[in-house]
Amino acid sequence: MSRRTGTRIERTPDGRRLVVARPMEAPRSAVWRAFRDTRHWPEWGPSVRAVDCPDRLVRPGSTGHVTTVGGLRLPFEVTTCTDGRWTWDVAGLPATGHRVAGSAPAVAAFEVPLVAAPYTAVCRRALPRLDRVALADEETDR
Repeated sequence: MSRRTGTRIERTPDGRRLVVARPMEAPRSAVWRAFRDTRHWPEWGPSVRAVDCPDRLVRPGSTGHVTTVGGLRLPFEVTTCTDGRWTWDVAGLPATGHRVAGSAPAVAAFEVPLVAAPYTAVCRRALPRLDRVALADEETDR
């Protein structure tokens, strides 16, 4: 199966969004954990330099600060977190959704607000990194 990243407009629970998706080599559970694990965000997120959050695995209501590669420190709050999908507000604005679905292969995706369309380039870079982090984390847990 191709590990190619694609982008399309979809209707999500938060309205129409640009969805950047990619089939993963790592199993769904490992991808989901890597998506939620604040310790790993700087490893797979090209725009994230650091995270300060009391919750290692985000849940609804998790709050903290994310520091961007430009040094900007922004507050965040996780607004939803269900099995396979979480969303957040960054600096009080709706930001990307994160989801993983399916199995063999699992497909990871970012849901990007239409007004943030240029951010899809960052998301395309993040997905292969997320897969590597999830695979490495899975190996460590064995």
